[in-house]
Amino acid sequence: MQREEGVPGSDRDHQEGNEVGVVSAFRRTIHGPRRRGDAEQKLMKSALVAVSLFALVTPVSAQQPAPAQVTYVDASKVSELFAKPGSLANGSDFTASIARRTAAGQVEIHAKETDLFYVVDGTATFVTGGTMVGGKETRPNQMLGTDITGGQTHQLKKGDFISIPAGVPHWFKEVPASGVTYYLVKVVKP
Repeated sequence: MQREEGVPGSDRDHQEGNEVGVVSAFRRTIHGPRRRGDAEQKLMKSALVAVSLFALVTPVSAQQPAPAQVTYVDASKVSELFAKPGSLANGSDFTASIARRTAAGQVEIHAKETDLFYVVDGTATFVTGGTMVGGKETRPNQMLGTDITGGQTHQLKKGDFISIPAGVPHWFKEVPASGVTYYLVKVVKP
């Protein structure tokens, strides 16, 4: 079997005293391509072992992100929130709550929030898409307006689900006095 010239492990490399691998490359960088004595080789091996052990036992100094927290809300607390709507859970990239409306709202556009609604009780006329009329930025990444032209009208009722992507105008145009109650999840973009 013939070995190739210049390939680590070839006969020529061993004949010329060239060593193979990361350690030999390190040695050649420091001392050049020559044979070393037994004492020098033992010293190099000891140094390599010491550096390797140090690397293994030294803790990583980079800060690891805190693990996400699980939120559990029992049925009795959820029932209380139907009587007095409020927050179920919040995270860095979402909010979850129970919401209730008893009157129409303003047109909204959220630049970084996708809204997910699940209607639990009641009805409402809900408009999505189209163009916001009279829009003004009321807080960072949110605009409120007075009307929508060219949108799609949805008659929401108990059991319905609707998702409104970030940047899409939406509006509770008509809500009866009996109201509409819904689970609301906001998914927040970074």
